[in-house]
Amino acid sequence: MKVEKRKILQFSSAILYNLNFIGFKDATIYTGALKKMCVPGLNCYSCPGAIMSCPIGAFQNHLMSIRGLNGIIIRFPYYVLGLILFFGVIFGRVVCGFLCPFGLFQELLYKIKSVKVKKNHTTKKITKIKYFILIIFVILLPIILKYPSFCKFICPAGTLEAGIVHTIFNKRLREIIGFLFMWKFLILFVVVALSIFVYRPFCRFICPLGAIYGFFNKVSIFGLKIDLEKCTHCNACINYCLMDVKMVGDMECIECGECMKVCKEGAIKRYKV
Repeated sequence: MKVEKRKILQFSSAILYNLNFIGFKDATIYTGALKKMCVPGLNCYSCPGAIMSCPIGAFQNHLMSIRGLNGIIIRFPYYVLGLILFFGVIFGRVVCGFLCPFGLFQELLYKIKSVKVKKNHTTKKITKIKYFILIIFVILLPIILKYPSFCKFICPAGTLEAGIVHTIFNKRLREIIGFLFMWKFLILFVVVALSIFVYRPFCRFICPLGAIYGFFNKVSIFGLKIDLEKCTHCNACINYCLMDVKMVGDMECIECGECMKVCKEGAIKRYKV
């Protein structure tokens, strides 16, 4: 069976993000010097294997201490914001298509044989939810409530990679499981169930990191580019794509390159430079 090059990169990224294999033995969290850095994709800080931080988690953590008691900005998240901007300018949503373990997880679930829900006008509308989540749960609530709201209340990747693992191996945690864990587990269950029928639902409707990278799709160094001299505007690429794109390379495009398979004119190029 032929293995797609993209899948190899996705699996490799998941492994590279979680090289602390010994952490899985006793469900401990690596806290070495590398944890000050962020990986490009969504990968929970508290995962036993994680050797670096998640950009969304790190960004929230910095925003929580951005203002002092008098309301004056005392700690702007230049470093984390700079890393996210760097990843965005270099890759855009190539990160989503190639370098995100949770994106890979959803794609594998989608391979399970079932009735598939194709993209439609409704799915295209609800893609806007992730921008609401970015503004409210990633930016405003951490500043106002001093709480990592997205990580604590929404992120299913954290529940999968950290919450469940630590609960299994830590008896004390199992004894104090409460409403918050059950709520996060419910979100994960819904995302897992949806992923069997809907292509990458978390990426399309919820993920704030994908929302951020989407802003850079037009200017990122790597990604897809259309040769307008060859393009006949047949829309074969758009119709074939499983994401809610209006055109190749827009904010909803994860730059996976699957559309290149159906472009008879060879008008879609892999890189922008």
